[in-house]
Amino acid sequence: MVFDLDGTLIDSRQDLADSANALIVERGGSPLPVEAVTRMVGEGAALLVRRALTAADLPVDLDTALPRFLELYDDRLLANTRVYPGTAAALDVLAPRATLAVLTNKPQRPTETILRGLHLSGYFAQVIGGDTPFGRKPDPAGLRHVISAAGATVAESIMVGDSAIDLRTARAAGVPICLVRYGFGFPLAAAELSGEERVVDAPDQLVEILP
Repeated sequence: MVFDLDGTLIDSRQDLADSANALIVERGGSPLPVEAVTRMVGEGAALLVRRALTAADLPVDLDTALPRFLELYDDRLLANTRVYPGTAAALDVLAPRATLAVLTNKPQRPTETILRGLHLSGYFAQVIGGDTPFGRKPDPAGLRHVISAAGATVAESIMVGDSAIDLRTARAAGVPICLVRYGFGFPLAAAELSGEERVVDAPDQLVEILP
C-alpha cells in the first residue's frame, strides 16, 4: 500500500497556508484564505509558491522565493499539522498485512521530519519525497520503484491518496487506487473519477480494502 502524505495521512493545510502567507507578507502582499492556499497544494513546493505569489499579485522569482518558503515552512512543520483521527489505528491493522510506503511531492527532509514528529515513521518501509531522482507525481516512476522494491506486482499493490494528482499517478502506473474523501484534495479528484476507484469516507475504512 502506497500512501500519499498531505491530505491522506496528515492534515497539514494550516501550516502550509501559514508558511505561504508569511512569504506573501514578507514580499508586501496580503495573506490569502487558508482554503485558497489548500487548493494550491499537491504538485510540489515550487508550484505552490508560484500559485500563491500569483494569486497575491506579486512577482514570481522562484530562485529566491522557493528557498525562503522552505525555510518558513521548516519553522512550522508540526505547529498545527496532525494525523487524521483513526489513521494510526488503521495503520496498526494494515502494517502486519502489507508492506506500507509513502509517496509524496513534499521534499524528502520535511517529509521525514513530519513522519518522525507524528510517530508514523515506523509504519513505512519506504518514504519517497518529491525532490528525489524519481521525480514528482503524476510521474509514475516513484510508485513503480516502491512496488518493485517491495517485491510486489502492480496487481498486488494499491495507492491511497486524496487528489487528482494521486489518481493520475496510479493510472499512469496501472495501479488500483483508493481515494480518501476526507482529504483536502478530493473535491478536485472527484471530477476525474471513472467509477472503478475505491473511495473511503474515514481512515478506519482503509482496513477494508485489503483482501
